[in-house]
Amino acid sequence: MNSPHSQSAVLPSLRWAVPALALGLSLTACNSPQNSESGAAASTSSADATTTADTSASSTATNTPDAIKPAGPAPAWAPNIGPQMQTVVEKLEKLQGPTPPEKLPVAEVRKAPSAADAAMAVMSDFHVQAPPSKLDTMSKVMAPGLKARIYTPQGATGPLPVVVYYHGGGWVIANLNTYDSSVRALAEKSGAIFVSVAYRQAPEHKFPTAHNDAFTAYQWVLKNAASIKGDPKRVAVAGESAGGNLAAAVCMMARDKGAMQPKHQLLVYPIAGYDLNTPSYRKYASAKPLSKPFMAWFFDKYLRTPADGKNPLISLVTAPNLKGLAPATVIGAGIDPLMSEGKTYADKLQAAGIPVKYQLYDNVTHEFFGMGAIIPEAMQAEDLAAGELKKALAAQ
Repeated sequence: MNSPHSQSAVLPSLRWAVPALALGLSLTACNSPQNSESGAAASTSSADATTTADTSASSTATNTPDAIKPAGPAPAWAPNIGPQMQTVVEKLEKLQGPTPPEKLPVAEVRKAPSAADAAMAVMSDFHVQAPPSKLDTMSKVMAPGLKARIYTPQGATGPLPVVVYYHGGGWVIANLNTYDSSVRALAEKSGAIFVSVAYRQAPEHKFPTAHNDAFTAYQWVLKNAASIKGDPKRVAVAGESAGGNLAAAVCMMARDKGAMQPKHQLLVYPIAGYDLNTPSYRKYASAKPLSKPFMAWFFDKYLRTPADGKNPLISLVTAPNLKGLAPATVIGAGIDPLMSEGKTYADKLQAAGIPVKYQLYDNVTHEFFGMGAIIPEAMQAEDLAAGELKKALAAQ
């Protein structure tokens, strides 16, 4: 979620060092409104044509994540937060200011500095350098109002496995640039082509628009994989936060509509329920970047009525039938209002006979994934996720 003060369901995450210069983003988050694509449905940037730009924060950058230390004590809502994660949260708070995002208009939340901006600023502050990208990108129009950015490992001859990826942002904020580093990390580590989908967002487009767009994008990949050097028989879905919800929903829609089931579903701290009174919602109501009030704000903007919150595509944990879905990897953050529902969904998938790999990272917040250049737990999570995708998509 690409948001002002707390990026909640879509806190961009510095996912590897986004080729910030190529994307028009500044490593000094103050000068980089993350919504450079003006909403998820906007076209991709010129970075699609040039993905080999220098991604280093400094020509003398030599430090490692161990050098990153927070300025103050751990916040009351997260006494166990890791030092690198706390440093990113401190930077985000400084960049965003005192007004909670749920108190701001959507347009302002979309323009505000994001977690990705905060992470890049931390990299700059501590002179941490990430490796250059080894991916080529291009834009594709899948349907009217529905676009995607396609990431392909350089030198690949194909056919390669394909992962359809859905970014976070509570179905309201963030865009392809916000989650660029997550996609790059996964694509480079897995060797798969990634199709990052710019689905339409609320409040301009209410439920079930984003869900329908997500399924349309999946169908497009099945039909057009060969045209992008992909193997239509080896397709998976993945997403973070609201994007994790969309990835899971695509599996349900594919089953119910008679389409090919994805080979795997990677769900990173997915929105999996509509109950704002779970144990983790109560414990981490004031967490950052995602708080309970901010999550309520996202639901208010995307859902047409509260009744939509009970729809199985939103409330995954209350879906009456989870049989026949793709094997799953579910990654959770320990300091996150969504922790309980993510674990509940993983348990329910397993109870329905679906193979599930669940991993919780205790000392990090929502949106930590993709910050592998500066947060050790993020690097571990990226490696796990890419490894599970690679195994699931291996040629038979």
